[in-house]
Amino acid sequence: MTSELKAKIAKTIKNLKKNKMDAYYCETKEDACSLVKTLINKGDVISSGGSVTLKQTGVYEIITSSDYNYLDRSAPGLTRADVEEVYRKTFSADAFFTSTNAVTENGELYNVDGNSNRVAAILYGPKSVVVVCGFNKIVKDINEAVKRVKCIAAPKNTVRLNCDTYCAKEGKCVSLNNENAELCSGCHSDGRVCCNYVVCAQQRHPGRIKVIIIGEEYGY
Repeated sequence: MTSELKAKIAKTIKNLKKNKMDAYYCETKEDACSLVKTLINKGDVISSGGSVTLKQTGVYEIITSSDYNYLDRSAPGLTRADVEEVYRKTFSADAFFTSTNAVTENGELYNVDGNSNRVAAILYGPKSVVVVCGFNKIVKDINEAVKRVKCIAAPKNTVRLNCDTYCAKEGKCVSLNNENAELCSGCHSDGRVCCNYVVCAQQRHPGRIKVIIIGEEYGY
């Protein structure tokens, strides 16, 4: 890892803490998994957002183990009403796990959702929110975060989720074809995943949000 990248990570962690979020650095996914186990207790009710990072790092395997009461929206046989009930139960969970679309060097989290159960839980409800991300999610500022979602996160996630959108086909948001496009500009597909745009800056409840940055690349 270059000295420049180390400085970027250190600055990001410093500013996350300044914004009253707990922040940690782990060199490897194994270190991150060890840390995760110290942030939750056996028997905790746990939920999570859809996340490639959680699965790639092994965190998902931990939180879905028999040591915890995992609210599983993907359990076989669930109806849409059952899934909605899981979303609502998440608001009273002990911990909610997710990644983030981007984290700025200024100590902000930027997330864009379609269904928005993920951003809703990040903002309010679960007693603790644990955000796990690779260093590849770090960007300079919100403007870069917006570009990251339009060029990387949204296109890759729409492909993963089989959404019929412009970005799934072209690899970037259609709004980037217009130099006067605004933050929320985009396609009008029924499969659009960019519906609600959320920035987490300084927090009113110190330490509720915990951010684990890993010195490896994970997720979109």
